[in-house]
Amino acid sequence: MDFRQNLLSGKRKYLFGLMALSVTLIICAAFNATGNNDFDIARREVLLRQIGHEILLQSGDSTSLVLPVKKIAENEYRIMFANNFAFRPGLLVNTTQRLLAKDPLTPDYVVNVINCGKAGVVYGFAISKNKKDDIVTCKGRIQPKACYMINIKFKTTGIATNKGYLLASLPFLAFVGFIFLKSVKPHKVSTNNQAANIFNLGSVLFDAKNRKLSLNENTIDLTATETRVLLIFALSPNETIARSRLQKEIWEDEGVIVGRSLDMFISKLRKKLEFDPNLKIVVIRGKGYKLEIGA
Repeated sequence: MDFRQNLLSGKRKYLFGLMALSVTLIICAAFNATGNNDFDIARREVLLRQIGHEILLQSGDSTSLVLPVKKIAENEYRIMFANNFAFRPGLLVNTTQRLLAKDPLTPDYVVNVINCGKAGVVYGFAISKNKKDDIVTCKGRIQPKACYMINIKFKTTGIATNKGYLLASLPFLAFVGFIFLKSVKPHKVSTNNQAANIFNLGSVLFDAKNRKLSLNENTIDLTATETRVLLIFALSPNETIARSRLQKEIWEDEGVIVGRSLDMFISKLRKKLEFDPNLKIVVIRGKGYKLEIGA
């Protein structure tokens, strides 16, 4: 029995360590993902400027500036230009697809070209990872020279919100850890010398090693199985012990679990504990048994 208790204690320490390691890895993953995400976003902005640069070259303009890319909303950016230009929609679609294929954050995005003066969308298209969901029209028409801005909105992905989800899960993990530790913490037991397997159960002295119950000068011998059953109760006094747990811990090693065997040994133990009226094994209906120790 001591070996089993030591093994259980070792399992608890192992599980606690595993949980602590898991939380640590999650935190590290969150901040590592955030670091990678910041780099990818910076890289995306370079790609957006490259789109603006190539659109100007295609219009015959190799000297005017592509203004700094502006982030106008979450996952939405605006490419602006210093001078007016004309553009071919087909070339805009092809250039955007080719360059944004290098963006690791998302393959899905919507592009809208806005006329600065009229503040209206003059051309737009949508690209999806699933090619059948692409929306591309009117590629052959040439848009006249004017002031244009290009808005590109990316679909939000799990990578972009990785930090938020992972950090938001930490309170839940802490709660789970609290419940876990509460469920596995050692129960308080009334004992003179637990290392010697001697327990005070009310006014009765339970000597598990020598299989005896003692009250004043009266001594009652216990069988090996009775001792094993009572020891489980002694380790968790006034707490409900599931019937399935009793059967598993007592008879599993023998390879056979017989429901009536437990009832029989519980009945025998009750009779042997009768000389102390404050010591009772009671049935908790639908759950199991409890060793009640009165005042």
